[in-house]
Amino acid sequence: MISLSKIRNVHYGWIIVATGALVLFSCLGLARFAYTMLLPGMQAGLGLSYDRMGFIGTANFIGYLVAVILAPTLLSRFRPHPTIAAALLLIALGMFGISQSQNFAMVSLLYTLVGIGTGFANIPMMVLLTYWFHSDQRGKAAGLVIGGNGMGIIFAGFLIPLLNHGYGPDGWRMGWSVIGLISLMTAACAALLLRSHPSDLGLEPVGRPLSMTPDQLKPHHRPSVGSILLRLGLLYLVFGATFMIYGTFIVTTMVKEYGFSEQQAGLYWSWVGFFSLFSGVGFGALSDMIGRKRGLALVFAVQTAAYLLAGLKLGSMALMVSIVLYGLAVFAIPTIMAAAVGDYVGLSRAAGAFTTITLFFALGQAVGPGSAGLIAGATGSFTAAYQVASLLTASAAVLAVTLPSPGDAPAGNAS
Repeated sequence: MISLSKIRNVHYGWIIVATGALVLFSCLGLARFAYTMLLPGMQAGLGLSYDRMGFIGTANFIGYLVAVILAPTLLSRFRPHPTIAAALLLIALGMFGISQSQNFAMVSLLYTLVGIGTGFANIPMMVLLTYWFHSDQRGKAAGLVIGGNGMGIIFAGFLIPLLNHGYGPDGWRMGWSVIGLISLMTAACAALLLRSHPSDLGLEPVGRPLSMTPDQLKPHHRPSVGSILLRLGLLYLVFGATFMIYGTFIVTTMVKEYGFSEQQAGLYWSWVGFFSLFSGVGFGALSDMIGRKRGLALVFAVQTAAYLLAGLKLGSMALMVSIVLYGLAVFAIPTIMAAAVGDYVGLSRAAGAFTTITLFFALGQAVGPGSAGLIAGATGSFTAAYQVASLLTASAAVLAVTLPSPGDAPAGNAS
């Protein structure tokens, strides 16, 4: 019989990582990013206007925001791993419902529930990593888990066109059904394989405990938890706003402002999914070596270059470089944030702290696209919006450098 604690001498923490990647593959990679691929078929099938299709997307963000607000209460009452499994079940049921929906109101309601499920799966999954991994391995682990997002983008890019070709006008319905079935299977995997703490299996976390020098432990070196979370939250807000500006409008920019065909633009957008596979794990592992604040600053610098290249309209080649840079950095900030929270505030406060900064992120991603749309409406182009995004990320890079080192953070179990 195979022991749960060891599979061929692999620490069970890495089983948690593999399962976590599957969780994010379903709850974000499919539940959120497949929506863009399903959008044209839904619009034609239900006769929906563009503004209503936009609101359906907003409804999903509202659901996610609700989950962020309620997550601390939920996690104080229930352990992370059954919460994740139940959230994936909610996502699956919502997707099955959407596949059978006949009107805008029902789709909006169900996609709001999917957003709630996404939040209740994503947040506990990232919190789980702070329990299973010490600081020196936490960034790498978070990066591998978040790589599930990129796999979901690539998978949807291949799956949805095949279903549309095979099922015609009902392809979008079959698409929701298939990804709903995948989410249901993922819920079963999460229930079977995830564990809420290493002690449940008699194990210690992966890696080495963070060591601190006597100078780092002096009280006058320690900023308050509130100060640290505010700065992390502001960084996360900037990320949420700017990555959604680019992610929402770059395909439209390629078609409307560069004259690309929709097929070309779709192909180039698929690059984001490919390069994002290296985003979280690469920058996460790098932040393990150079520190969280330097890692954050570097990612924001890469994003600044991506947005600036798109905003200056230097030609198609510059835009291609912009897309590659965006893909390489797109999931790096969530990776480092998930690792940084445990480093800065300790494991006992990690769940509440992560949900606090995720609230900033949720606000950013809700506000960013709308603001960019207003700028584009006033200027007739998205270039100014990308330029504003580059200014915000450049400012975030500077703010990241001013963060204290984790050893200077308030006392706690910051392993």
